[in-house]
Amino acid sequence: MEWFTADAYDLSRLIFQRALAAVYLVAFLGTALQFRPLIGERGMLPVPRYVARVPFRRAPSLFQLHYSDRFFALCAWAGCAVAAALLAGADGHLPLWGAMVLWLIPWALYLSVVNVGQTWYGFGWESLLLEVGFLAVLLGNDEVAPPVLVLFLLRWVLFRVEFGAGLIKMRGDACWRRLTCLYFHHETQPMPGPLSRFFHQLPRPAHRIEVAANHVTQLAVPVLLFTPQPVATGAACLMIATQLWLVLSGNFSWLNWLTIVLALSALDLSAWHTPRSFAPAPLWYEVVVGAVTVVLLALSYRPVRNLLSRRQVMNTSFDPLHLVNSYGAFGSVSRVRQEIVIEGTADPVPREDSDWRAYEFKGKPGDVRRWPRQFAPYHLRLDWMMWFAALSPAYARSWFGPLVEALLDGDRDTLRLLHASPFPPEAPPTHVRARLYRYRYTTWRELRETGAHWERTYVRDYLAPTKLATRAQQR
Repeated sequence: MEWFTADAYDLSRLIFQRALAAVYLVAFLGTALQFRPLIGERGMLPVPRYVARVPFRRAPSLFQLHYSDRFFALCAWAGCAVAAALLAGADGHLPLWGAMVLWLIPWALYLSVVNVGQTWYGFGWESLLLEVGFLAVLLGNDEVAPPVLVLFLLRWVLFRVEFGAGLIKMRGDACWRRLTCLYFHHETQPMPGPLSRFFHQLPRPAHRIEVAANHVTQLAVPVLLFTPQPVATGAACLMIATQLWLVLSGNFSWLNWLTIVLALSALDLSAWHTPRSFAPAPLWYEVVVGAVTVVLLALSYRPVRNLLSRRQVMNTSFDPLHLVNSYGAFGSVSRVRQEIVIEGTADPVPREDSDWRAYEFKGKPGDVRRWPRQFAPYHLRLDWMMWFAALSPAYARSWFGPLVEALLDGDRDTLRLLHASPFPPEAPPTHVRARLYRYRYTTWRELRETGAHWERTYVRDYLAPTKLATRAQQR
């Protein structure tokens, strides 16, 4: 079938595949380095405990069949290796079916991780990586030109990512409709980046322009993805520019980068490379792509219904394989930044005037003099969940107690998640407490005078001084 493939998108496919492989590599690397204290056998939310109560049909995963920390680490590092091979172009040296199998491996491995990752893997970009990663399996390699149906499905994902995010804003917090949300967002976002304070201190008219431009990019421009070229390329370029703006203004894991990767697949780059001829697509390939397209369009019913609903929910998976999902971000914006500061003391009897020393996290604000760093696309899972925990203790009910126990026990894997621990593993604190503070950016004058990036004010105790023996008895 001549209509089945689109020769002009050969270069776009190549760039898309290499960029997606890089995102996979970051995702698997973060998993390999962080899983033990989060979901390992002795972690805060152990996988064995989870799979004992959740059946395979609800959370299909290799780790439903067998789990050990060693096996999980093997899978995570295998994911890194396959992603690195794909980044280097290994799929181009295989027959079509072999390339598809190679792309299927990281998808299956990461699905296995996400489906047992619980709270730590509940972010929208996990499902987005799985949905896009599954489509990459069908995209083919140099043997055939890119299939039109798969290119359409990639645009369909990009449309839902952007349009869903735009609708959730318009239906959510009134500040989006008033164009005032960015008066607060750059200061209160989950993990500020090194330039976030500069964005926050832009003039208020500039913030209103930012919000208005965001609405245009998310509510109007996505429709243009389904128009002829070069309009679709122009729409994709606008989305890429908007995502790069977000990359500069904060740390949003690989969400922005993966959205950029999706937009790359919509670019017509035929003018930038020499056209080449392709062999006709095999019949079996056409049948597989066609059948999967029908299934995915059928599964799109629930995400579409969600988009049209006044009770739209964001970042939701409607099937255990995460094939077609709903997306969105920041339907509401916090006006005030609150942070949990965890402290420990070696005093046998803790008092207010004891020597309380703070644990410093890698990404989330703590020491008011520490300037935020750029971590995205790498995802600091504990730091992100600490932001949610500060919003409400309900977000941390399942894992905050085990985190405190790990600190009291001097657990080395947990301490590796932190920027700095005031207590070495061999001499952990006798007591740990947590306090809630309100943080705000200092003004430029305050920054020059004090060297402090943040100013903070005590709000209340979050956790009273706790010792390990007491918690063990409670358990």
